[in-house]
Amino acid sequence: MTLPITARRLRPATAYLRLGLPALTAVVVLVVAILGPMLAPRAVDHPVGITFAEPSGEAWLGGDRLGHDVFSQLLHGGWGLLLVAVIIALLVTGCAAVLGSVAALYPRVGAWIERAADLGMLLPPVLAMLLFMLSWPESGAVGLVIICVVAGTPYTARVFAAAATGVAASGFIEAARGRGEGPAYLVVRELLPNLRETLLTQLGLRFVEAMYLVSTAAFLQLPTTLGDANWAVMVRENASGILLNPAAVLAPSLAIGLLAVSVNSAVAAFGRGRRSV
Repeated sequence: MTLPITARRLRPATAYLRLGLPALTAVVVLVVAILGPMLAPRAVDHPVGITFAEPSGEAWLGGDRLGHDVFSQLLHGGWGLLLVAVIIALLVTGCAAVLGSVAALYPRVGAWIERAADLGMLLPPVLAMLLFMLSWPESGAVGLVIICVVAGTPYTARVFAAAATGVAASGFIEAARGRGEGPAYLVVRELLPNLRETLLTQLGLRFVEAMYLVSTAAFLQLPTTLGDANWAVMVRENASGILLNPAAVLAPSLAIGLLAVSVNSAVAAFGRGRRSV
């Protein structure tokens, strides 16, 4: 059945609207997280009153356990978590996409990759992170990135292998093999471009997982190089005064959740928008 001209025109407009709203939310949150230190009205350690002071005109979110401005700390505390989470999400998605594509193209090699992935999935990421960071605390944020990539890649590689199996058996892959193209060409030029939706979906999910792992590590104060203040540490240090000034705990908690959900929603909406337009 052919759609009327008006419906055909409204369909792309609706798709762009569905994409634009989550994207706008994600952009606003990202800009605030990145530019927060420049937008903060005070320094991180600037006192505004007594311990856990209530919100007021001078301090919109009140004070923390040391009487510092919670609002200024909130603006300072996002960039470190965001940067590390983005790096982890990109590395996990990239490594898993390559491994999954190789596993789909070459079943014998794929069998070994899948076995290694199964073994890797036996160790929960949080437990692996705790063991590694407590054994090597000097590794800092670099060590956190390494262990999160190693722990997060196996499961994601299985997802890409499942998604790439059908593409690997298609005719254009066989034609490329017949021309004598090598593995790198088949993966980068032929297979991955046909996995765009899976790439976008997994990138959003890996970002959410990375935010969870990085926030957990920061909450436990394992890496000490995530900025002068960060949201996870704010939650930990101000938990004792949640009844005196709930904003000191709720504001950074909501910021972590909003950042992860908004970025994931924008990535998912972008994937849906490409199919609709």
